[in-house]
Amino acid sequence: MNTPSTMPRLKGFRFPREIVAYAVWAYHRFALSTADVEDLLAERGVIVSREAVRLWVNRFGAHFAACIRRDRPRPNDKWHLD
Repeated sequence: MNTPSTMPRLKGFRFPREIVAYAVWAYHRFALSTADVEDLLAERGVIVSREAVRLWVNRFGAHFAACIRRDRPRPNDKWHLD
């Protein structure tokens, strides 16, 4: 996963930056619901509420969505199909 290095500061958050970054990235990258992200994290041993995921997405989501859009191929890039 490519988490943006310019992610805003997370001072005062209970979870480490990597967990918050992964949750917000997964939410936007795969168009998951907050419940899906909650389940995804629970499978990895991280217990977090849907409300916490929603707050993270509201606070950091625009930054992650912009990074994901930036990294996608442009329409004018060459595509070769076999």
